[in-house]
Amino acid sequence: MYQIDLLSRTPVYEQIVLQTEQFVLKGILKPGDQLPSVRSLSLQLSVNPNTIAKAYGELERRGITVSAAGRGCFIRGDLSSAVQQYREKKLTEFRTLVRDLLAGGCSREDLKRLIETEGGINPHD
Repeated sequence: MYQIDLLSRTPVYEQIVLQTEQFVLKGILKPGDQLPSVRSLSLQLSVNPNTIAKAYGELERRGITVSAAGRGCFIRGDLSSAVQQYREKKLTEFRTLVRDLLAGGCSREDLKRLIETEGGINPHD
């Protein structure tokens, strides 16, 4: 399920956090689902258990998961505020990127075409 790129500039714990957020947004992980134990995910990804624990701590801090002592880490039952915060953060990043691209000479038409292509929108419909 998780794919770790050891050559990426993004720290491994952040890759786990970002992928978990994506799994939740896509419905792959649903409220109440249990995440793999720190030990099992550490073995599966060949990553230090402390890195997994750090990722899980960050997920809980962001309101995506909740920990139950002795039982593990679970996707929160009510994710609406966490998902809304995530979307707002990503929209802010997107606005900044659009401004930078326009300032760098990218045309509005190119940006529109990219959004339509990546969003699965057919402009000829």
